[in-house]
Amino acid sequence: MPELFESTKIKGLEIKNRFIRSATWTGMASASGYCTEKLTQFITRLAQGGVGLIITGHAFVRRDGQAAPWQLAIDSDDLIDDLRKMTDAVHHAGGKVFMQLSHAGSRADTELTGIKAIGPSIQRNAKGIECRAMSDRDIEEIAASFGQAAVRAKLAGFDGVQIHAGHGYLLNQFLSPRHNDRSDRYGGKIENRARIVLDVYHKIRNDTGDAFPVIIKINSQDHAIGEFVVNDMLDLATLLQTAGIDAIELSGDRHHVNRSISTSEGMASTEKEVYYARQAKLYKEKMITPLILVGGIRSFHIAKQIVNDGVADYVSLCRPLIREPALINRWKSGNVQKSACISDNLCIKPALQGRGLHCVAEKHKEINLVSKRH
Repeated sequence: MPELFESTKIKGLEIKNRFIRSATWTGMASASGYCTEKLTQFITRLAQGGVGLIITGHAFVRRDGQAAPWQLAIDSDDLIDDLRKMTDAVHHAGGKVFMQLSHAGSRADTELTGIKAIGPSIQRNAKGIECRAMSDRDIEEIAASFGQAAVRAKLAGFDGVQIHAGHGYLLNQFLSPRHNDRSDRYGGKIENRARIVLDVYHKIRNDTGDAFPVIIKINSQDHAIGEFVVNDMLDLATLLQTAGIDAIELSGDRHHVNRSISTSEGMASTEKEVYYARQAKLYKEKMITPLILVGGIRSFHIAKQIVNDGVADYVSLCRPLIREPALINRWKSGNVQKSACISDNLCIKPALQGRGLHCVAEKHKEINLVSKRH
């Protein structure tokens, strides 16, 4: 029976346990996307806290793909030296780290970039700004940008890369019939909508070599009418597995769904954890490519059950590790109390204000403890 704290390998890379820190935007890069000392310290604390594999927040592969202020960049060779300081620190702390590669597509922040946004089809973003439909040449150039970015990540000492093909960004926009109304070889049936994702993967694999781990993050499904559905996910996963992807992280775009209805869907718990357990089980019925599962996991016993029952091969955490970077070490020590994270998303507010991602609830707790001492 698999164990949470056993060593495993992804593409030959040894990972000391089955816990992964899911990619999370921190708002700690410089205004131009450089890795800062603050970001390096934030990531290194996760390695010191026992996380087996850390995935950075999404790094834009091209300037017109920037989604947020103070977002990490990987679009220039000039960024490599500062990124190497991060990877050196993580490795010194005994951790492994992948860089997540991303392009925001129509969700790019054009006020930051000063460049017209691009997407699979002409559409408007949340601010009502219209993007430009991509040509075949644009698609080739995007795939090349992902490949170049992966080479930079490798040169900077990252142990692998993750392609971001979820959460409504460019590659997910191509996958979604709601956003992709093309009639060419990149539109229509899922094999066509997935073509750019495979183009990106093959370009990265070709540019970095067969030994360099390449994984991907995809949605289990989207939650609006006419979008990417579970069968699309399974077909996409099959295409990726055939192409040779090293692991798949299953997430979701939950902007259109009430999280209160999400449950563990058949797992032995009444807690509202594991948002995508049902989709993960369907995946495991068809696929042999290692599965990383993220979404709502807060409890050690739930994480253990996910792995022991074969629901997923790795447990991926985001917000609990913002609240408690050393959570994995605590669980390993035998203190398996549930994470104190309450999923209120208030941690994102200071990041949007330029102060960096951190748990506001934990800060309030510290203030209250100080008040009681006095």
